[in-house]
Amino acid sequence: MIAVHIHDALAQVRQLQLRVLNAQQFTGYSGRSRAFGGIIAILAAFIMSAKWYPQTTFAHLAGWGFVFLCAVLSNYSALLHWFLFHSEPERDIRRLIPTVDALPSLIVGGILTGTLIFHKQYGLLFGTWMCLFGLTNLSCRRTLPGALWPLGFFYIACGAICLLAPWISITNPWPMGIVFGVGELIGGYIFHQNRISHATIKSSSSSQGQAHE
Repeated sequence: MIAVHIHDALAQVRQLQLRVLNAQQFTGYSGRSRAFGGIIAILAAFIMSAKWYPQTTFAHLAGWGFVFLCAVLSNYSALLHWFLFHSEPERDIRRLIPTVDALPSLIVGGILTGTLIFHKQYGLLFGTWMCLFGLTNLSCRRTLPGALWPLGFFYIACGAICLLAPWISITNPWPMGIVFGVGELIGGYIFHQNRISHATIKSSSSSQGQAHE
């Protein structure tokens, strides 16, 4: 009899641990949307490296601005869809708090981008964007998958190389296309696996709860 009670107590502890983990992990970001951003970055590099594409600073800035716009619309529309059509208990506005963690580095990125363009330091843009995007990944470490840590350092390392490399030019789209293409495809896979793991934990927790009722 005592062994049965101990077994039930341990099962309840495990269930509580699963629920805590389930509550801490943020699953609002879409893996597919993030991977889409990586694909767009690679396609943009192909297009901007074509002979028919204008090899001017303005044209390349416009091209990367379009990539950024596509990525933002894709990711945040998927986030909005998740928030509006997810289960009712998770439609609390506080569930979106993890998205605020990314705002400081994004705001600083906008300020630095404007400053570098104003001073015509176009060769520093790629490295700056990569470093700040790496910091954005690291800033969400408490609520997003732990696998994003290495990805954040990957972006920062690539950004440092681009900042130190004298041959980096805004009119050569490949450093940006390769780094963001590979990075966002990996990030999309991490987010996708996180949702699968989250759903498995939630299903396991519900099954255990029903078994003890």
